[in-house]
This record gives sequence, C-alpha cells and structure tokens, in this order.
Amino acid sequence: MSKRPPKPSRPSAVREPVQVYLAPEDSALLARLALESGLAKAEIIRRSVRSYGRTHQRESPMMQFMKESLTAKWSGPPITDIDAELAEAYMDTHQKPARRK
Repeated sequence: MSKRPPKPSRPSAVREPVQVYLAPEDSALLARLALESGLAKAEIIRRSVRSYGRTHQRESPMMQFMKESLTAKWSGPPITDIDAELAEAYMDTHQKPARRK
C-alpha cells in the first residue's frame, strides 16, 4: 500500500474563546437560527457582532473634522495657489523685526 500525501495545513486563524450566558429565549432563537441557516451557533454570533459593530461604530475624529470643515466659516479667502503659498512660507520673505540696541 502506498502512503497518502500529508494534507496541506490550513493557516490557523487566531481566535479568542468567549463564554456567553443567554436567556432561555435567546438560546432558543440562536438554536432556531442555526438550524434554519445551517450555520454553526458560533458563526451566527460572529456575524451578529460584526453587524452590530457596523451599525454602532463611531466616526473617526478625522472624518468628523472633514465634515465640519465643509460647513465652517473661514476667516479669509480660499487659497487658490497652494504651491505659491508654500513657497512663500518656505522662503520666509516676511520682514524680520528690528533688533533692539
């Protein structure tokens, strides 16, 4: 008899075990969903957590800033030539204050 080649190993996903205590009606709902969908109870819980996360996640501070910037009142006219503004700032063509004697 010939030996079978070894099965290729699947990369194992890092998982963290979590223990959950459910009320009897929640446990029955989970069992029904698993039976109807053909998914494991753990997979239904994973999908539920992801779904909850998508609907309840907070917006990042940067996105909040960007949205607020769209409606903000700015003190001066918008910069039309950013390269010229940066060149002026880099070259520092502003007058230096006179030195005290």
